[in-house]
Amino acid sequence: SVATRMYAAFFASFPGVVRPGARMAYAGLVWPSTMFTDEPIPDFESVAAVHPGKEAVVERLSVLLREQPEDEAAFTEFGDLLRELTDTGSASRSLAEGPPPPDFLLGDPVAVCAMFADALDEAAGPGAVPTPREAFGGRLGRYWKGAREALRQATYYTMKRRAGTVGERGLGPLLGRLARSAPGLRIHLVGHSMGARLVAYALRGLPDGVRTVRSVTLLQGSFSHYAFAPSLPHEPGRGGALRDMQRQVDGPVVACYSRHDTALGVIYPLAARLARDAESILGSDRRWWAIGHDGIQAVPGTVSLTLATALRDGVPSSGCVSVDAAAVVKDGGPPGGAHSDIIHVELARVIASAGRFGG
Repeated sequence: SVATRMYAAFFASFPGVVRPGARMAYAGLVWPSTMFTDEPIPDFESVAAVHPGKEAVVERLSVLLREQPEDEAAFTEFGDLLRELTDTGSASRSLAEGPPPPDFLLGDPVAVCAMFADALDEAAGPGAVPTPREAFGGRLGRYWKGAREALRQATYYTMKRRAGTVGERGLGPLLGRLARSAPGLRIHLVGHSMGARLVAYALRGLPDGVRTVRSVTLLQGSFSHYAFAPSLPHEPGRGGALRDMQRQVDGPVVACYSRHDTALGVIYPLAARLARDAESILGSDRRWWAIGHDGIQAVPGTVSLTLATALRDGVPSSGCVSVDAAAVVKDGGPPGGAHSDIIHVELARVIASAGRFGG
């Protein structure tokens, strides 16, 4: 219901931006994901639903977050439960697919929760008022809000793996079948957050010779800004996970980003960083920035535009394009900031320009 309401709101402005006579159809992809509500106690039903068979683990995590014991052993248990929740233990990793587990699932739980607590304070800004427990409790008490964020990131890690799998093994082959059955169809892919990762990974799953995808627009994409890079700046011998995949698109790949998205500007790089990179705390290391934070990076020929320029002049007809959408993607409270502030006619116009179906 959340997904369908979002799709309805997002597509509502499209009839006003599509050129007269264009024949359009709209489809929303629903996949196994859910919003982490982050009420005082994390939403048990929501978290359990995306981790079937782990209800007892989620219940115990909820108890620990509710009681918040001033005990390092409780944080050790919390870390063990997160690993069990995400199947990142030594027994299961050999069979798991997708990206390797990030450091926060493998590191010392007290240190991890402390870092997330610091990141949340940074995201909240200097005017944030601490809770009585944070202000007057012991050292460990403050770290439990970081533990809640660690749980949120653990669920995001699960979604991250699923997004790549659903995109490459589900959506990509489906687009191939559509191309065979309706060769004249022009497909424009749009994804937000982890959904941006999903549609991007669909390019890896396109059958050879399929050129039906005419544009891809990534809104606050929650994956690496180096994903399309032929060579990583910090490791020249390696390319990004989607190296050169923009060539699968018969049109542009457009990434809209915003500095007001604190989910990607503060929390994402902390969750993605490696254990050996102590200097990269709180997102200061560009290696772990997301595509929705500063656009597509390290791809030669990438065009960078302000939103005003993109709306006035349009976007290029091919290649990688980064659009600074901070002028409209700007509202939202901590910890996510403006991450989900995407229901704007201006973004619909960017998508229409990328797809060459705008008025």
